[in-house]
Amino acid sequence: MKLGFVSDSLGGMTFDRLLDNAARLGVSGVEVNTGGWSTAPHFDLKTMKASADARRAFTRAFENSGLEIIALNANGNPLHPTQPEQGECLKDTIRIAGEMGIKTVCTMSGLPAGREDDLMPNWVVSSWPPETQEILRYQWEEKLLPFWTEIVVLAKDCGVERIALELHGNQCVYNVPSLLKLRAAVGPIVGANLDPSHLFWMGADPLVAAEALGEAVYHVHAKDTMLNAPVQATTSLLENGSLMDIPARSWSYITLGFGHGEEWWRQFCYRLKLAGYDGWLSIEHEDVLLNSLEGLEKSVALLKGVMPVAPSDFTPQAI
Repeated sequence: MKLGFVSDSLGGMTFDRLLDNAARLGVSGVEVNTGGWSTAPHFDLKTMKASADARRAFTRAFENSGLEIIALNANGNPLHPTQPEQGECLKDTIRIAGEMGIKTVCTMSGLPAGREDDLMPNWVVSSWPPETQEILRYQWEEKLLPFWTEIVVLAKDCGVERIALELHGNQCVYNVPSLLKLRAAVGPIVGANLDPSHLFWMGADPLVAAEALGEAVYHVHAKDTMLNAPVQATTSLLENGSLMDIPARSWSYITLGFGHGEEWWRQFCYRLKLAGYDGWLSIEHEDVLLNSLEGLEKSVALLKGVMPVAPSDFTPQAI
């Protein structure tokens, strides 16, 4: 496995300082945010789309720092009913990735409205009342599947081999069954960006999910979640309080090791190996209490201690 982090983890730094710190931390690469819900402070999508010189200079900066570009990340809602620019951001990101020879693009599946002419996305997490099933039918058959059929064709045309969808709440694809359903419909270019932090707060088990996804794991975000049991006991994990008010929330994103300890992360890495995954662990720091650089340093130190790096060389002796 190889270790890196998401560029927005150090979003307050200049591009040069980000690369300097990545090299100092001893990671192998950086996953670059391009837009969507990110302001993409290190990547000007419009400039990169228009200028081959800008793309070459960006790539050269990584090479000069001894780093790889892990993937481009266009996380947002590409099926937002009133914000078509989010879908265009994904398409442009795929085109630019193709021009730069980057084979993996990370994104979300998207979440459309519940019916035609609605203005807001609608996430269905219940089978009752009965209208929820009509919402799901509309979202999948009339919006999600046609969109992703088009995106898969674009990716193939651009030479992008993997689109890693984050299993994230408020998206049509948010768990193992919904990822595998979309993958079965549009083909194996679509796989999972397995981020355990989201599965934690949705009540799933990332260790089991890793094995269930198997070869469909295309990317991993290393992010932790603290489950606040006293609040959870009365609120449940269906939490809509401010992300900044950690004491009042039933769950919060947190620095690696502060929600789940080293033993859990060791097991996670091993379960990924069992599933056949030997790719990137890309740290996504979103802890509002810890300093971003300090949190990233602690996360890097934890993963360096638990992630497998060298290939297996065990063979039974001929006895």
